[in-house]
Amino acid sequence: MERRKTWVDYYGNGKAFCIPKRYSCWATVMCVLSLVAKVDNCPAYCTCRENNGTVTCRNLRERTLPTNLPQWANTLIVRDYNITSLLGGSFSHNDTELELVNLSLSGNNIQIIEAYAFLGLTRLQNLDLSHNRLISIASQAFYGLNELRCLCLNDSSLNSAAMQVSNALATDSLRNLQRLELSGNQLKSMPITEFHPLNLTMLVLTNNSIQTLGKENVSSLNEHKEIQVYLASNPFKCNCELDSFYYWLKNASQCADASLLLCSEPESKKGMPLEKLKKDDVECVSSDLEAVSEAVSYVFLGIVLALIGVVFLMVLYLNREGINRWLNNIREACRDQMEVYHYRYEQDSDPRLANVAV
Repeated sequence: MERRKTWVDYYGNGKAFCIPKRYSCWATVMCVLSLVAKVDNCPAYCTCRENNGTVTCRNLRERTLPTNLPQWANTLIVRDYNITSLLGGSFSHNDTELELVNLSLSGNNIQIIEAYAFLGLTRLQNLDLSHNRLISIASQAFYGLNELRCLCLNDSSLNSAAMQVSNALATDSLRNLQRLELSGNQLKSMPITEFHPLNLTMLVLTNNSIQTLGKENVSSLNEHKEIQVYLASNPFKCNCELDSFYYWLKNASQCADASLLLCSEPESKKGMPLEKLKKDDVECVSSDLEAVSEAVSYVFLGIVLALIGVVFLMVLYLNREGINRWLNNIREACRDQMEVYHYRYEQDSDPRLANVAV
């Protein structure tokens, strides 16, 4: 009787096929070796998924970025590292350029970004630096990111480095940047005053400390009507300083969450939507007119006093001869009176002696 061949199912690379049972041990060894080869290409403390090109690294003790990434990697996610500084050339080892498209460095205690820190990431389109503590950003920090589309800097304590952020964004390297997120940074004003170097279509400034947008910011936004701005959860001060921003909200449609903007001051308007404010609530014309009228009044008063002084001096000048005669007459009269008084004093210097003699 012929012995039956026994078959076993083997799964490799997502496909099922059958092999004779006597060869199953050898197939298992080959499978393990192939898996080990794949693991060797993955950096320490990282998980690699070749099917979607993602490398995810987590380690609380590491202070340096993972290197020698697999060639197929297009997404790198680094979490819970203690990377206090991003040094220049951190991603350009041995003059090799990485093919990363997405890079997330969120929550790594990054405080300093040096110049040329992202040099070599020529294909990078999305960069996430949120939930860090950025205190120093070099003006050339984002140099070389010519293909960057989205930059996320949410909750990165940017209030103390707002000017540095503005300088770092004013670079020709970010000419393709379309989305910029700066939420939760306690910013008191919009850190961007010039949008020409960028190609923004979305600017997120929610959950900051912005009380109003100045005339310069409003003018810049009016020049770039393609930009959609998000400003919810900011403590807007609803007084006459809000006028230019208020009219921009009314006439433009660039603020995507305009219905969510609320007043925080004064107390009488706290919680009131900005869209429900009236012109009188933000009108500064009356106070300006009062100040101008008061200044004009003082000017006219000075002019009148000056004219009176000039007239008085002219009268004195034209009547100088008569005034001289009048002064001379007064002087002569005073002298005559003094001579009479002196004569009487000599004649009767001491009236008490005259009484004794009698």
